[in-house]
Amino acid sequence: MELDNIEKLLEKYFEATSTVAEEQTLQAYFSQEKVATHLEQYRPMFNYFSSAKEERYTKQVPLKPRRNYYKWLSVAAVVVLTFGIYYEYQQQREAERVYQQTKEAFALLAENFGKGTEKVAYLQEFEVAKQKIYNND
Repeated sequence: MELDNIEKLLEKYFEATSTVAEEQTLQAYFSQEKVATHLEQYRPMFNYFSSAKEERYTKQVPLKPRRNYYKWLSVAAVVVLTFGIYYEYQQQREAERVYQQTKEAFALLAENFGKGTEKVAYLQEFEVAKQKIYNND
């Protein structure tokens, strides 16, 4: 009768419907010296589970938090990109301002050259008058 019960428990175990108490019954059965010959193949599996429960991990595990540098790297990239765009915008504004000042300076220069040309025309007339005076003597 016990053998039929063990076979039913094995069937439930492999279908994953057994309870913890039923699994303990199976482990107790397979830890005995006397096991049915057709069930002998399951003995190493249940003995392994019994011994595996008693194993302990004894190494010291360092509990340092892992740093997520990718997050900070992306923040730094955004800052650099923003600074670059702002700097380029400022350079463009500065170039436009310098261009406007240069344009104004050339306009002022052209205006003064125009006045200078008028004065040179008066000098030409003065030269002609001087030549007439000197030639009449």
